[in-house]
Amino acid sequence: MTRWGRAVLPLAVVLVVVIAVWYAGAAWLNFDVTANLAEDDATTWEILQGTMSQDRPLLPAPHQLVAELFSSVFEHPIDSPKSLIYHASVTAFAAFLGFLIALALGIGLAIGIVHVRTLDRSLMLWIIASQTIPVLAIAPMVVVVLGNIGFTGLLPKSLIAGYLSFFPIVTGMVKGLRSPDPMQRDLMRTYSASGLHLFTMLRWPASMSFLLPSLKVAATLALVGAIVAELPTGAQAGLGARLLSGSYYGQTLQIWAALFMASFLALLAIGVVDLFRLVLIRRRGGRL
Repeated sequence: MTRWGRAVLPLAVVLVVVIAVWYAGAAWLNFDVTANLAEDDATTWEILQGTMSQDRPLLPAPHQLVAELFSSVFEHPIDSPKSLIYHASVTAFAAFLGFLIALALGIGLAIGIVHVRTLDRSLMLWIIASQTIPVLAIAPMVVVVLGNIGFTGLLPKSLIAGYLSFFPIVTGMVKGLRSPDPMQRDLMRTYSASGLHLFTMLRWPASMSFLLPSLKVAATLALVGAIVAELPTGAQAGLGARLLSGSYYGQTLQIWAALFMASFLALLAIGVVDLFRLVLIRRRGGRL
């Protein structure tokens, strides 16, 4: 078996198993509703067929979800409120802005924590404690407070996305900046390296191996934060708004399509971070 075959075969087997279990779950969960709506003389096979084509199934079958995704992505203009691409772009932009805020704040805090002992002893504890607050609890508070002072729309969503994603950046960066061996630091000091040289030539390059995995986690958390932030704002656009309207009107296909689009955006974000990692590896001569 070729290398590609060894890589693809396990994924294909898992995919087939997941689809089979999914079809079985859809038939089981939708059976009672379909049986109640079916004719009195309907056979079990006819009822099972009906479970795969309900308008509002408890669990949509895979082919129904594919049809819904195709319809909402390709059959509407991109700027239409019916387009899933439109809603995904709104959420992705808010998540991206929140990620940039978290990146700047996280790296700045990490540098301060590593170099200022007072910040290390005090600020790090508060950063850890901040993550014990559920984002579902803090999102409405942020929206209400910022709304009262005139900030609505994109900014509250971005701040909530940044709040949720800055923690892995801070912790990963702190660990990375502290990762160089003491002997390496002592060696640089013997060459009269300044604090700036020590940071730019030793600490910062060493931190990349810790920062990049943290960025993958932070990017997905920013997306989660943007979606959660859209729920209490009553937003008319975004994947969170799509999920909310789907739950209001019982449109389970719409809900599942939005969830799969959110998963695709998360995979795309991870892919972008991986691409940045490959570029960085090439620029550093193949080592990271």
